[in-house]
Amino acid sequence: MELLAAVGLILPAALDIAPVMVPVTALCWVLLMVGAMITHLRNGEAKFIVLNLVYLALATYVAWGRFGPGSFTG
Repeated sequence: MELLAAVGLILPAALDIAPVMVPVTALCWVLLMVGAMITHLRNGEAKFIVLNLVYLALATYVAWGRFGPGSFTG
């Protein structure tokens, strides 16, 4: 799932085929990372939450940049 999300973040913008899919994929990645953090908390794996927070911040940045006023699709 994470590999497909990485492809969804890169290929649509690089190939200029449905570039609106980049922010949609980034939002889905945010939801995936929230679920991963919940799962790591329940399993007592707190050290992985920091990594999930980094991925979550990057995906939020991409989604905000692509949906925001200076987006490439506008």
